[in-house]
Amino acid sequence: MIATISKPLSFDEFVDWYPENATDKYELHNGRIVKMPLGTGEHSSVIGFIAGELHFEIRRSQLPLAIPGDCLLKPIHDESGYQPDIIVLNKAQLSEEPRWQKESIITKGNSVGLAIEVVSTNWQDDYLRKVGEYELMGIPEYWIVDYLGLGGRRFIGNPKKPTLSVYQLVDGEYEVTLFTGNERIESLAFPELQLSATEIFTAKTI
Repeated sequence: MIATISKPLSFDEFVDWYPENATDKYELHNGRIVKMPLGTGEHSSVIGFIAGELHFEIRRSQLPLAIPGDCLLKPIHDESGYQPDIIVLNKAQLSEEPRWQKESIITKGNSVGLAIEVVSTNWQDDYLRKVGEYELMGIPEYWIVDYLGLGGRRFIGNPKKPTLSVYQLVDGEYEVTLFTGNERIESLAFPELQLSATEIFTAKTI
């Protein structure tokens, strides 16, 4: 049984609390432990499809990148901790990460090539909370894959439709490009990637 904690936690307290061999996924939001909703079959299919495409591109182009099975991001603020649906790490930077080998914790933005969140019912976290935190960390690229078009109209337009938002760091601030159709996604981490938003969105039916 997992104990209920009412007081705000720091990141390190969250790490100490995190259940060993947990079957559920948890994040820390403003000192509060948040159990992440169980993904649907469609959600899992989209994540698996993207991860497979990126794994293939890493091998094909012999990129110095890796996609770990588990990883916890420690933002600048000590009251948060995130587990992206997919995270792509720069292998060369991992030796500079003091907590990577023993805890799978990433603390430096330049260790991350790309972070990806596939939107579920808690879309506000992806569009509001994590955009700001990842920008402050200096993560160069962040994708929000909204395959159901759940996000707010100010983020994906009106009428709402499935949208892939690519945030890229320019002079310390994110600039966003929206992809909705068959045009090739433009990625800093994967400059030769041949993948469209439509291909990702239709993966939910596989």
